[in-house]
Amino acid sequence: MTIDLYYWPTPNGWKISIALEEMGLAYDTHLVNISAGDQFKPDFLKLSPNNRMPAIVDPDGPDGAPVSIFESGAILQYLARKTGQFGGKGARGQIAVEQWLMWQMGGVGPMAGQAHHFLHYAPELDPPQVLPYAQDRYRAEVGRLYGVLDRQLADNEFVAGDDYTIADMAIWPWAHLWKRQEQTIEDKPNFARWVEQVGQRPAVLKGRALHAEKRKAPTEKSAQDLLFKR
Repeated sequence: MTIDLYYWPTPNGWKISIALEEMGLAYDTHLVNISAGDQFKPDFLKLSPNNRMPAIVDPDGPDGAPVSIFESGAILQYLARKTGQFGGKGARGQIAVEQWLMWQMGGVGPMAGQAHHFLHYAPELDPPQVLPYAQDRYRAEVGRLYGVLDRQLADNEFVAGDDYTIADMAIWPWAHLWKRQEQTIEDKPNFARWVEQVGQRPAVLKGRALHAEKRKAPTEKSAQDLLFKR
């Protein structure tokens, strides 16, 4: 059965489009235009009460009954369990995957997201908000996290070990935007190798390209208010 993907081309959205491509699952894409306020529509809030995409509806959920899921990390774990793919081999492999997935959810995603906001979006607000302390804070924290990842990848081909997993799918959409986060990677050769390697996978290329033409910075005040003030 075809999974319904509620999506916009952002790092969190790419996690799921990449996973669906990697796992070979059929899906229909429903665009949630976050600059137009689609995330606040009642029908979407029934699926994602935190008014954030992505979300999925799987008509063939547990016991064959439909299930809707929000939060990208929860969706990745569900899809890995459903397909038996990319979730880690054995109990120890699963633990490794889950801890790095949680590391992304609690660290890389929030910190890189704040770096994007204060480095690129806030200065374009009306009136402009150029806040050096916030810019330095989040730029530095993203750099620290990528240093952690570089050290992990010194002894592992992929984030959680020898195998490519949902941990890689969760981290790469944020990590490949390192230039936008004003990072340098000359001192992180393992990180650089991994970003390039994962980025060449056909499913990653296809998932990253899903409706990529719609990705643009919110320049209208109404869009900025929807994204940053609600």
